Amino acid sequence: MDEALSKKLKVLADAAKYDASCASSGAKGRKAGKGGIGSTTGAGICHAYTPDGRCVSLLKILLTNYCLFDCAYCINRRSSNVARARFSVAEVVTLTLEFYKRNYIEGLFLSSGIIKSPDYTMEQLMRVAKDLRAQGFAGYIHLKSIPEASPWLIEQAGLFADRMSINLELPDRESLKVLAPEKDSVTIATAMGQMRERIIEAKEERRRFSPAGQSTQVIVGADASTDETVLTSSATMYGHYKLRRVYYSAFSPIPEASALLAAKPPPLQRENRLYQADWLLRYYGFTVREIAEGGAGGMLDLEIDPKLAWALKNRERFPVDVNTGPREMLLRVPGLGARAVDKIIATRRHTKLRLEDIARLSPGLRRAVPFLITADHSPARLTDRADLRARLVKPSRQMSLFA
Repeated sequence: MDEALSKKLKVLADAAKYDASCASSGAKGRKAGKGGIGSTTGAGICHAYTPDGRCVSLLKILLTNYCLFDCAYCINRRSSNVARARFSVAEVVTLTLEFYKRNYIEGLFLSSGIIKSPDYTMEQLMRVAKDLRAQGFAGYIHLKSIPEASPWLIEQAGLFADRMSINLELPDRESLKVLAPEKDSVTIATAMGQMRERIIEAKEERRRFSPAGQSTQVIVGADASTDETVLTSSATMYGHYKLRRVYYSAFSPIPEASALLAAKPPPLQRENRLYQADWLLRYYGFTVREIAEGGAGGMLDLEIDPKLAWALKNRERFPVDVNTGPREMLLRVPGLGARAVDKIIATRRHTKLRLEDIARLSPGLRRAVPFLITADHSPARLTDRADLRARLVKPSRQMSLFA
């Protein structure tokens, strides 16, 4: 790699680190044909761990960090005093292929600042994916869509990308108007809706269009939005646009920050709690209101996970008998995941489950003990104890939950 390209890569890889929405879960497997390059597996491509424990990677870059927009929370805004760089389409294609051949990556995540116009930018992104496919690359490609771009260009991009994503940016419309005046929440919502329609149509017609669906990113802590507001926005997007994922990115302080931004960055634990709450929305049957009631003032409890927070606020609904309790209540027992609950239901058809059986089925037994009944265990009103929270948050040898 020549020195000039290396300098561009350093700038544009660093500029891309603020975009969190780059997982590939849901991509259908695709192998390169004869003479082709790369492959895609359903396990996923990102700097993350797959369900089978593998760590996978991708080339995550911006096409350019020049941008016509001046979003107050963005390090790449037009008024930002940062080093700028721009790749050509051919350079991104070459980098992707060369990195793949060296076994550095398994795919590409490509986003960009707005160059010249939204249409011009979207065309450049689409050309990268198209040229990669033309050269036989069958690895994973995730493109960031530009909401203001022509629907035809987004349609073309979806023919070559595995996943498309449109950033919501902020959960509150008024905050978006103030902090990102060139962006419009209605335009973003319309683009998400059109993307959903295209994905559904492609599946029905058995043709290819963004087979891994669409995702989005929400910045947390740049404005005064509460966790309840953030989750309400997520629930709406999951319901209306069938998104695969909503990613939460804690706002990071940027140089020469606008006075419009929050004075302090949010605690990173807030981002973690939002991901846990998001999981409860998607797989555990919780509503936003139920999750929010576990905290105070619309904010999640940072000290404990949202499922435990809800259980402690609703102690009258526990304990649940693992041998007779309905699935929807077992899913609400702290420490029991969806897989563990399914195993419990399958196993109890043949035998009465004891505490040791639950220990084999779930690694979260310690948190579950106060909230469940087994053939050989009853919590004996442990849920009424004033110190239950302390016992669960700060366990010690002297504090036995079995006492």
